[in-house]
Amino acid sequence: MSETITVYAPATIANLGPGYDIIGMAVTGLGDRAEATLADGSGVTLDAITGDEGRLPLDPTLNTTTVGARRALEAIEAPAGLGVRLTLHKGLPLGSGLGSSAASAVVGAFAAATLAGRAEPRLNLLQACCDAEKVAAGVAHADNVGPSLLGGVVLIRRYNPVEVVQLPAPEELRLVIGMPAWSISTREAREVLPRKVPLSDAVANSGNVAAMIAGFFRGDLELIGRSMEDTIVEPVRAPLIPAFLKVKRAAIEAGALGCSISGAGPACFALAHDDATARRVAEVMERTWSAEGITSKAHIGRIDTQGARVMP
Repeated sequence: MSETITVYAPATIANLGPGYDIIGMAVTGLGDRAEATLADGSGVTLDAITGDEGRLPLDPTLNTTTVGARRALEAIEAPAGLGVRLTLHKGLPLGSGLGSSAASAVVGAFAAATLAGRAEPRLNLLQACCDAEKVAAGVAHADNVGPSLLGGVVLIRRYNPVEVVQLPAPEELRLVIGMPAWSISTREAREVLPRKVPLSDAVANSGNVAAMIAGFFRGDLELIGRSMEDTIVEPVRAPLIPAFLKVKRAAIEAGALGCSISGAGPACFALAHDDATARRVAEVMERTWSAEGITSKAHIGRIDTQGARVMP
C-alpha cells in the first residue's frame, strides 16, 4: 500500500455575532493540510507536524487529526487491517478564533475516509469530526467543524447528536479577517461567559439570528450585516481583545456591513459588499491596531463553498 493524498480543510468564522455555537461559515484562502498514506496494518499514526512551533502533540490519542481519522474509520465501518499515516501541515495559528482544531480534525477524518474509498456522504463524518475536536477544545464546536467539512454557511440545529442545516452563501459577500498577533484559548474565552442572561438580551439575540438567516436566504447583505449585533457574548469577550471596540468602530466607519469577534477570538471579522470596501476595511483594521502598538495582519476572502477536499 502506497497511495498518498493531500487533503485541505478551510478556516472558519464561528458564532457570526449573535449566533453563538450555532452558525459558522468557511473562509477561502486560510486552512490546514494533511498528507495521508495507506499503510499496512490497522491504526492511525501521525508522522510529523509542521507550522505549529512544536506545540501540538504527536500522540495519536491526543491530536485532533489522528482522532478524527480514527473516528471516521469507525463511522464508515472501514475494512479491518486498513492503516493510515498522516503528516499535518498547520496553516492556521493556534488559539486564533479561526477554527484551527476543527480544521485539523476535518483533514484527518476526510483523508482517512477518502483513502478508505468512503468519503461521501460527508454528513456521515460530521459527528466523528466533532468528537475529535473535543480532544483539543474540551467541547465540540460544530459551528467550526460543520462549515470546514461541508463548506458554506452552516446552522447547527442541535448537538448530541449533531444536526446541521446548510444556508445559501452569497457569492458577492466579502470577508475581512483581522488577526492580531496573540492567541486566546477557547477555555479562557468560555470562562468569561455569563451563566444567566437577561430575557431582553436573549430576545434581542434571537431576533438577530432569525434576521441573519433570512438575510442569507434572501441574499440581503445589508440585513446580514445589521444582524451581527450581539448583546450576550461579544460584550464580555471584547475586553480579552485589546482595542477591539476601536477596530470594530473603524471597520464600520470604513464601510463594513458588520463586524464582530470570530469564534473565541482574538481574530475579528468584518463583512463587505465588494472588493474595494473590503480592502479599505482591511487597511483600517491593521492601522487601528498598529496605532495601539499591536501587530496584526488582515485577510480578505469569500465564503468557501467547497469545504474539505483532496488537493490536486
